[in-house]
Amino acid sequence: MNAISESLLVLMILLSFLLLGTGRLVTCIRLVAMQGVVVGLLPIIMSGATLTLRVAVIGVVIIVLKGFVFPRLLFRALRKSDTRSEIKPFVGYAASLLVGLLSLLASFWLDTRIKLPVVSASHLVVPVAFSMMMTGLFLIVARRTAVNQVIGYIVLENGIYAFGLAIVRDIP
Repeated sequence: MNAISESLLVLMILLSFLLLGTGRLVTCIRLVAMQGVVVGLLPIIMSGATLTLRVAVIGVVIIVLKGFVFPRLLFRALRKSDTRSEIKPFVGYAASLLVGLLSLLASFWLDTRIKLPVVSASHLVVPVAFSMMMTGLFLIVARRTAVNQVIGYIVLENGIYAFGLAIVRDIP
């Protein structure tokens, strides 16, 4: 189970980098939908043999909401606004990727400095969560369109959720 959960965490980071490097809003919505599905799978995979019905239901609800409902709403907003791509973001895409890389490195450094009261299921959860939070905040600040800023909020929330998973063994 540890290899699967770590693969999902690496996939979440890769999706964050793809979000930072693309300006097509349709692609960004699809990427954040995939990230939502991965975030929903995390509690199911990380619980392993101790999977309870409650954790499974919460995981499925997260997959449905973040993987299907929220993207559908974003697609509808995109159609109504008649916008295709981000035009002249505040920070360019190459610089955004550099900021993403620096935030990932800072997240790993921060992970070595923070002593959590519990040991997480994977040693990658906390750095990935911090990196996603920073990526979400960066998307909110560095993009001009409201759809991209909403995507930033979703990425930020995904990071908060992943960090909560690292701290709490069972979802209360």
